[in-house]
Amino acid sequence: MSRIGKQPVAVPAGVEVALKDGLVNVKGSLGALALAINPLVKVENNAGTLVFAPADDSRQANAMSGTMRQLVNNMVNGVSKGFEKKLTLLGVGYKAQAQGAKLNLTVGYSHPVVMDMPAGIKVETPTPTEIVIKGADRQRVGQIASEVRAVRPPEPYKGKGIRYADEKVTIKETKKK
Repeated sequence: MSRIGKQPVAVPAGVEVALKDGLVNVKGSLGALALAINPLVKVENNAGTLVFAPADDSRQANAMSGTMRQLVNNMVNGVSKGFEKKLTLLGVGYKAQAQGAKLNLTVGYSHPVVMDMPAGIKVETPTPTEIVIKGADRQRVGQIASEVRAVRPPEPYKGKGIRYADEKVTIKETKKK
């Protein structure tokens, strides 16, 4: 059996988990999330802990038990603590502004790039060269951060562009005569 799938998910105080109609519904202070239960996985709620087990002995059921366990664990952590991604802008004149649910980027194009944030995602700009994306759904936070980075990915010669805060960009050597 999957090593991750064997570990139960502890549900902290203030988080409600409901198992019904083939769905796992998780509700907390930062929002509510739902996930469809895979038919290859059995899920049980044992007094504040969720236990995942494969429905049969197949290799796919074993793998899905670990996957389902981690997805539900991310949901529980998301509605209690939340997830965040930090991006930094490098380049002369590159800046970002958060205006409510919109992110206004000035990153070297002839026009500013305005991105609308979906419901459940908050964007902040502590400084003009930093962007912090927050939300309860880990997948959506990562997806939005990836879309913001794709507006101007870091280029390999000077490193200008939008990058993750912990990203290392390898700078290429310039062409020599």
